[in-house]
Amino acid sequence: MDKNRQIEYWINSAKHDLEVAETLFKTGKYDWCLFIAHLVLEKTLKSCYVQNRGLFPPRIHDLVRLARMADIELDEDTSEFLDSVNTFNISTRYPDEKLQFYKLCTREFTLENF
Repeated sequence: MDKNRQIEYWINSAKHDLEVAETLFKTGKYDWCLFIAHLVLEKTLKSCYVQNRGLFPPRIHDLVRLARMADIELDEDTSEFLDSVNTFNISTRYPDEKLQFYKLCTREFTLENF
């Protein structure tokens, strides 16, 4: 797959996932909304990686690491935000953290972070 098609793939996939996240928010599935929102950012950063590096992106999920590997300079606030969003990916995957994350994901918390 050439560079432009890879970028298009990641962007289209991120757009699709954004629609899913919006639907999950509207239906009150706040924990999954934030999980999918993480995927939106991950896929967007992967498109940047392809754009900036000309390579297929690494199979990682850490947004801060991915942004840095894509040669994106992050200010401290953005880096901290992406680091906090990383927890949305982890917290929905593991049973011992899932219930705690579910309780955290009120409408207000999700609205602020989404």
